[in-house]
Amino acid sequence: MDRHIALYFGMGLKYNDIQSALDMRHGYRISLRHLKRRIAGLGLNRRTGYTNLGVSVDFIQGQLQHSGQLHCYRWMHEKCHQHGLRVRKEDVRLILKELDPRGVRQRQTGRLRRRQYFARGPNFIWHLDSYDKLKPYGICINGCIDGLSRKLIWLNAYTTSSDPRLIGGYYHEAVDRLQGCPRVVRGDLGTENGRVSAFQRALVVPTQPDTLDSYLGGASTANQRIESWWGFLRRQCAEFWIALFGELKDNGHYGGGFLDKSLIQFCCMGLIQDELDDTAQTWNAHTIRPSRNTNVPSGRPNIMYAIPQLYNVRDHLCPVQSEHLGVCKTECIFREPIPCDRDVYSLCNDIMVESHLHLPEDPYQAVNLYMHLRGVITTALQM
Repeated sequence: MDRHIALYFGMGLKYNDIQSALDMRHGYRISLRHLKRRIAGLGLNRRTGYTNLGVSVDFIQGQLQHSGQLHCYRWMHEKCHQHGLRVRKEDVRLILKELDPRGVRQRQTGRLRRRQYFARGPNFIWHLDSYDKLKPYGICINGCIDGLSRKLIWLNAYTTSSDPRLIGGYYHEAVDRLQGCPRVVRGDLGTENGRVSAFQRALVVPTQPDTLDSYLGGASTANQRIESWWGFLRRQCAEFWIALFGELKDNGHYGGGFLDKSLIQFCCMGLIQDELDDTAQTWNAHTIRPSRNTNVPSGRPNIMYAIPQLYNVRDHLCPVQSEHLGVCKTECIFREPIPCDRDVYSLCNDIMVESHLHLPEDPYQAVNLYMHLRGVITTALQM
């Protein structure tokens, strides 16, 4: 039990929530007073043991070297927490104000408008869509978010987002991992969602009197959960890469051809996926503040998704049969570890070996590698 207490305490749950989670998820019924004694016995304290301020400044300074320059202080505080740093939110705000005053001023001018929204519980409805702002550079992002908890189900980057078999593969991986599918999936009318639509309708059979279709297609403007989240992704991550690639294009180092796209994919796909994974992990663990919409709970997506009883709703995950899921798998394709065209991939690896180069560890190393590979290959093609 102590292990679970330490886990939930580290996630930032309040005492009442820890008590409920222990009861509902693990069968431990303890009083609030006993819980506080156990926490004290474990030496857990929210007001002591803060990370050295210099270490926190160095971490935030490192984040500001790439897409972290887009983060507000609340998101940066959550990111510090996810990377094992204990720091006060007010300290993060002051550090950002000192290190990045221009970014702070720009974020203060933003305004957020919310629509009214309702979902019956986690896994009642998933919203999926593709993000195409990096598509001109060969990077195609696809994501899916739970309607009630706002937990990201998947967030993947690959060379295409228009192949319905690939999008079906994303869906299959999620359903296989969760051992169930949502009651409803909401997507756009594009052909890329054709496999997901077929899978969803095959796996979920509506029962009377619930006649709601298990797949809903419509205009992207009405798919508000994921569309709203794309705006967040741009502010916290994608804007950095859009500006980086745009600078290459403006300086004449990117023409949009097959070779340039393949090289961008080779140099940057892994880094972008790492940032997407980090963004998804931080988002799922951060606290969503209360809104004017009383139908939507506030809290941490991970908790709202895993322990819906705390919010007086139930999980709507629909169980699936393994043989049915196996049939769906035959209609899918899945991402390969090679991020670009195979011939270009082999050629780039040969050049890197000859030049004693290594895979990039940050975006600027990736740009330098891109420039080097592009120059070598272009020169060889002109000979």
